Amino acid sequence: MKDTEVMDSDQAENWTKPKERSSLSELNHSMKVPLKGSTFRKFLAFVGPGYLVAVGYMDPGNWATDIAGGAQFGYSLLAVILMSNLMAVLLQSLASKLGIVTGHDLAQACRNQYSKPVSIGLWILCELAIAACDLAEVIGSAIALKLLFGIPLLYGVLITALDVLLILLLQHKGFRAIETLVIVLVLTIGACFAVDLWLAKPDAGSIFNGFIPTADLITNHQKLYIAIAILGATVMPHNLYLHSSIVQTRQYENTYKGKRQAIRFSAWDSTIALTLALFINAAILIVSAATFHKAGMTEVAEISDAYHMLTPLVGTTLASILFAVALLASGQNSTLTGTLAGQIVMEGFLDIKLPPWLRRLITRLIAIIPAVIVTIIAGEKGTEELLILSQVILSLQLPFAVIPLVKFTGDKKIMGRFVNSAWVKILAWCVSAIIVVLNLFLIYQTFMG
Repeated sequence: MKDTEVMDSDQAENWTKPKERSSLSELNHSMKVPLKGSTFRKFLAFVGPGYLVAVGYMDPGNWATDIAGGAQFGYSLLAVILMSNLMAVLLQSLASKLGIVTGHDLAQACRNQYSKPVSIGLWILCELAIAACDLAEVIGSAIALKLLFGIPLLYGVLITALDVLLILLLQHKGFRAIETLVIVLVLTIGACFAVDLWLAKPDAGSIFNGFIPTADLITNHQKLYIAIAILGATVMPHNLYLHSSIVQTRQYENTYKGKRQAIRFSAWDSTIALTLALFINAAILIVSAATFHKAGMTEVAEISDAYHMLTPLVGTTLASILFAVALLASGQNSTLTGTLAGQIVMEGFLDIKLPPWLRRLITRLIAIIPAVIVTIIAGEKGTEELLILSQVILSLQLPFAVIPLVKFTGDKKIMGRFVNSAWVKILAWCVSAIIVVLNLFLIYQTFMG
């Protein structure tokens, strides 16, 4: 069969049900990929989705664990951040591969491969995870607004609901507009922490040693708990659904050669973007270690405390201001990807299409109502505890996204010639097992302690 055939004979026909519509149908294959030109020019056409995915690895939910890890244990948990990032690179590359090869996102794949009760169950779990992630974004943005402008938390939570208008505006301007804004905000976060790193003056030797794993990561129970929390907050389940869909916004050739090239460029895009996310996560921990841990303030674990203590320790208010600006950019960035993930999951699992504004409003209400209630009853302390709880909920859903992804991409009936090689299968299942076991342990420790 010629390479120019639309599909390989051992591919799409093996799906148990046909795909009624494309994922994000209004954006599907909307961005052209040059057929001629340099490799770099073709690669640039694929740059974007990786940064939307990377947002989930630097959202407000990650900040508390990074701050706590740096304050309590200095630089020693940098090895955990590195390991988490390597796991994320592998899983996100599998997610993009699934979308490119099959034309189905992960939600559609689950609906086609599993029975209706199982699919509905997976959908409910995924919606809970997206709501939990959205909750972290709401709280993170509200805290940033309070720190920067003195806006009370309750009003800040309500203000974040207005970002639905920004989403609608960007969607009308095309997917590249969304990607451009996300990239600008990611670079803003990176620039803020680059300056904070310079102001904190961390020890270079300690940073290098921190990336080398040590035995006390296992033997020290407190360190192990924080390490698992970092792992649990890093790999986001909704990102796997998101990535498998948004890679299909590119108009790559629907041939073996075209798909192989798309898989390669998408992997480069996500790897580079996740490397930037690694820098930002590591920077949060390093700043915490170089300031709070060095000063003996090992109990610092909350975002607001970190903001207020940075200025006297570093000697300039600039450090705290940049910290809060980065937090606001992180929260707003996450709302963009949360919007798309929610739309993808509902359309994929249920095969129903709601207007983006209605889907976003539903998701926002699910996140805002608990945040408003807790803010009224418990104040700032309660909202930060709610942020931690949101990460536990994400951990609960993670296995139900990772295991189907690894299973589908390792199935030749689904992937055809693009099926995972033996070593990728082994590595992917090992990573899945590690993530599942550690997240289950995190959940156990959270509820027991």
